[in-house]
Amino acid sequence: MHPTKRLVGVASALLLAVALAGCSTTGSGALAQTVGAPATVPGGGSAGSGGSGGPGAVGLTDADGYIPDGTSLPLESDRPAVAHLDPDLLAALRHAQSAMRQEGAGSAITIADGWRSERYQEHLFAQAVKQYGSEEEAEKWVKRGSDSAHVRGEAVDIADAGAMDYLNRFGAEWGLCQVYANEAWHFELRTAPGGTCPAQSLDGRG
Repeated sequence: MHPTKRLVGVASALLLAVALAGCSTTGSGALAQTVGAPATVPGGGSAGSGGSGGPGAVGLTDADGYIPDGTSLPLESDRPAVAHLDPDLLAALRHAQSAMRQEGAGSAITIADGWRSERYQEHLFAQAVKQYGSEEEAEKWVKRGSDSAHVRGEAVDIADAGAMDYLNRFGAEWGLCQVYANEAWHFELRTAPGGTCPAQSLDGRG
């Protein structure tokens, strides 16, 4: 789509961004409160920062792709959560960011979660089982270990509400698609640039 055509939707996109402004710099767990998901999303940036059972308690570090709750990383970061992303995914996100800036729709795309180690993912799944009471419920939000696209570097959770909305509207131009209906922040490369995104799965169970 030509940039001038995209501008038709930018005004309404900005309205949503204003509505979600309180979440613009938080992890996906805080954003979930706004869009109707549980108050804490174990698979997002809300796993905790060192309380009982939190990432700090099990020794997770930057090397695991851990991004502390309430913080996010720019696409230009050299930290593992960004640096270990699939190169094609990272390039697509950077192209989308450039277009977003040129159109005045936002200044940056930041991520609350990107690449994660398998150890980190297993920790998140265990925390989700504790929170939701069963593996079946946990699987709606968190994949097990290497089943997660995050562990393969093939997924990101967008931290900024305005950027999230922009990608929901126009991300397919770079192959970027929202994958799960219950996770408005989770994006993967799911189509060829300019193609049509596949239908979203209801939740993480597919």
